[in-house]
Amino acid sequence: MRRMTTRPRTARSTPTQKRGVQSAADVRRQVEAAKRPATQSERCWWCGTDPIYVAYHDTEWGVPVVDDRALFEKLVLDGFQAGLSWITILKKREAFQRAFKQFEPEKIARFTERDVARLLTDDGIIRSRLKIEGAVKNARAWLEVMEAGDGAFRDFLWSSVDHRTIDLQLARREDIRAESAESRALAKTLKKRGFTFCGPVIVYAFMQAVGMYNEHLVTCPRYRACAKIART
Repeated sequence: MRRMTTRPRTARSTPTQKRGVQSAADVRRQVEAAKRPATQSERCWWCGTDPIYVAYHDTEWGVPVVDDRALFEKLVLDGFQAGLSWITILKKREAFQRAFKQFEPEKIARFTERDVARLLTDDGIIRSRLKIEGAVKNARAWLEVMEAGDGAFRDFLWSSVDHRTIDLQLARREDIRAESAESRALAKTLKKRGFTFCGPVIVYAFMQAVGMYNEHLVTCPRYRACAKIART
């Protein structure tokens, strides 16, 4: 299995980007240009034929994410997925976004017991007290990371892969792992900083989804599209 790394330049982007580094707007345009839907015979097998899952595979999964709020949302949703299928979360994502204030950590961090009780009656989301309270705890941990002066949340996360997309060039589904050395290290760091529902398996799924790994099979058109985005 050949392993390559590609650095997404936006992972360290700041409001004072150096000359020659692409802007976030440029990267967004390139991402949109690369969103060519795959055919069912080509795409990775795991999304099946469900239109929601297929759209997620074709437009989101494996695309490098460097937006702090978007990274927080994905980390929290992956925590809610624990013990469930990802399609269950995808179908409830809009309800989650409404319930959790569009995943703005500053707002979630101020949630009280009354908010938790409200969410426990919301049948549009996963009504687990542990997971709801975990999301609030993670929002507060996110704020602590952002206020610690260690850089943006994206830098905190992407440093686990040296700010590069790891391209494993997978040819077979049997080669896909459940966790990695990087996900174990990041899970340990997250827990140390106060995050919960972030074990190495959950973190690995998160890393795959936000483009820290390109784990589309090489026969899938999204493999090439995501590799191109990662090189920009």
